[in-house]
Amino acid sequence: MPRIVGIDIPVQKKTYVALTYVYGVGRHNVRDILKEAHVDGDKRAKDLTVDEIARLQRILDKVNTEGNLRRMIRENIERLKRIGSYRGGRHMHGLPVRGQRTRVNARTRKGKKKTVGALTKEAAEKLGVVAPADAEKTKEKK
Repeated sequence: MPRIVGIDIPVQKKTYVALTYVYGVGRHNVRDILKEAHVDGDKRAKDLTVDEIARLQRILDKVNTEGNLRRMIRENIERLKRIGSYRGGRHMHGLPVRGQRTRVNARTRKGKKKTVGALTKEAAEKLGVVAPADAEKTKEKK
């Protein structure tokens, strides 16, 4: 099992697919990486020679991947939160950050739906939603 950038890549897959298992390497990057390393992308990962693996490793060391990339993304998000930007606030509140609609969708970010329904004034008072002074004012109006 070839190990590239600290990741065991799957041996049965073709090289251009197996390299996408490295965080930060996608299908578009793979084409450029394979071209630069002079490695055939249709070759299975188990058939790669030691020399080819070393060339891939050398090129992937130049690319921001795995731990470095994750740390960089986390630091950028923390910076947005710290400076109080709009995007940082969306991150803090667990809402979609890139302008998606949230009225009906966004369940992935917002979590399980919490139904908010109308309460009678007595039920609201029991739950503590309405302050007791306000509840008495509403009783006086009746």
